[in-house]
Amino acid sequence: MHPWNRHPWNRQRPSGMPSHRYRPAHERVEVPLAADRSWPARRLTHAPLWVPVDLRDGNQALAEPMDPARKRTMFALLTRMGFKEIEVGYPSSSRLDFDFVRELAAPGALPEDVTPVVFTAARADLIERTFAAMEGLPRAVVHLYTATAPTWREVVLGHDRRELRALIMDAAGQIARLAEGLPGVRFEFSPEVFNLTEPDYALEVCNDLTALWDASPDRPVIHNLPATVEISTPNVYADQIEYMHRHLDRRDAVILSVHPHNDRGTGVACAELAVLAGAQRVEGCLFGNGERTGNVDLVTLALNLHTQGVDPMIDFSDLDGIRRVVEHCNRLPVPDRHPYAGDLVHTAFSGTHQDAIGKGLAHHAKRAAELGVPPEQAPWEVPYLPIDPADVGRDYQAVIRVNSQSGKGGIAYLLRSRYGLELPRRLQIDFAAVVQRATDGSGEEITAEELWDLFRAAYVAPGEPGALAEWTTAPAGPGEHVFTGTLRSGRRLHGTGNGPLSALTAALAADGLDVEILHYAEHALGTDAAGEAVAYVEARVAGRTRWGVALDTSVLTASVHAVLSAVNAALAGDGVSPGTPARSGASG
Repeated sequence: MHPWNRHPWNRQRPSGMPSHRYRPAHERVEVPLAADRSWPARRLTHAPLWVPVDLRDGNQALAEPMDPARKRTMFALLTRMGFKEIEVGYPSSSRLDFDFVRELAAPGALPEDVTPVVFTAARADLIERTFAAMEGLPRAVVHLYTATAPTWREVVLGHDRRELRALIMDAAGQIARLAEGLPGVRFEFSPEVFNLTEPDYALEVCNDLTALWDASPDRPVIHNLPATVEISTPNVYADQIEYMHRHLDRRDAVILSVHPHNDRGTGVACAELAVLAGAQRVEGCLFGNGERTGNVDLVTLALNLHTQGVDPMIDFSDLDGIRRVVEHCNRLPVPDRHPYAGDLVHTAFSGTHQDAIGKGLAHHAKRAAELGVPPEQAPWEVPYLPIDPADVGRDYQAVIRVNSQSGKGGIAYLLRSRYGLELPRRLQIDFAAVVQRATDGSGEEITAEELWDLFRAAYVAPGEPGALAEWTTAPAGPGEHVFTGTLRSGRRLHGTGNGPLSALTAALAADGLDVEILHYAEHALGTDAAGEAVAYVEARVAGRTRWGVALDTSVLTASVHAVLSAVNAALAGDGVSPGTPARSGASG
């Protein structure tokens, strides 16, 4: 048997793609594994320092970079959400970025608790222009970067390890000199493509900069270790971060930061495992914008913590508003299935999911009442919803939506949440079939309003035209009621029974129509004593079973009309027109 098909149940065949051209990660970079490797046993218990780079890294990834108004709007959003360290631009890259940094240097433009980060390559003229842009800033982080991986070193920069280290040290020395006497200036270094750089070389360069910049606990240096191009599973990145975490000099004077990209689609996992491995700071973008497949998504990362009972330290309570601002600034849509923020991520169309969610929400409300707290404060355990949509500003109206894939649970939930109807289980099953027939042809979603129209037409409307001109029911003695009525044709109905509805069915039977009530239910709509009630009746009419529903301020009136609705629906199914004499279908 071929090595690619070791099991008889696996019938896959070679694809013909030239996969042999690519080297696996373990052949491209050494990953030193500690004997006491500890990150897999750790848990995330607090939020790292989040640093949004939307205004630099995300901005340079846009087909149309942000104009000044959009940059100001994005910066205002980031500060409003609670970010305290924000990469604001690459001042030497464009006049727009330079001018934006100058705006922030104006008196009162920068919130007192926010530190801007400015980005520069290791080139003397670019560093000079960066400091020119910073003039007047009350505090700042100067972020120096240079690619250090072998392919970048040799092919792009044309340097060996020694030469590149000298270039980096010269640039870092220039930054230190220009920062002398400036208040509140700290330093950051990114060995770009860290994840493909020899670990000993990355460590050597970082430790040299820690010494050159004289890092101390009250003036720490940031070493930011980017997975610039993802090349391996997230555990490999975590091992690389743990190696640096354990071997960096002056560890209490170094803030270990990560900057994952998403080339393999595992940027979020890389960031989470990196924090387990010792990272204290995470750079990324809102909704993951960035070059190629994007930077790590700070929204997903932060709300992942929220689902674990850990405060993300950033306010996402108006997530739709945040998304609108980001979409405006980036001119890029957030996909419908984007974690937490997409239009459909809290929505269930599947019948089994809807049933579970509907029951879960009812259980949650009951549990909150038992605890004596509002639902938004009660512990959250609802199937298929990892967070309460209300936490991020969503209401429950979009949680369950109906299409041809939906079932009775979701349909019943919508009618209950929007119109207050508590459908009996067999009516749920009956109406689900009605909805299925209505949606199967197009496959399109049906709104709650359209659902109500369909329900009304199927179960309420048959009793509304009324074949009865008038009717009364009254007790005739202990355990006995009399029903009398007049058909619009002029013929009289009369019957007795042990209750109003049995008297009605007796009157119909006396006129030649056999009606048996199989199920009856009623409830008030809302808490207003003078409000409407709804009655549900399942009846067998001349051998055909149908449901009828009616609403009225009188429960008795609603129940009578619900019976008549079921009768009319059954007779209409037999091709008999409602409203004819009772022997042929007299009913309301």
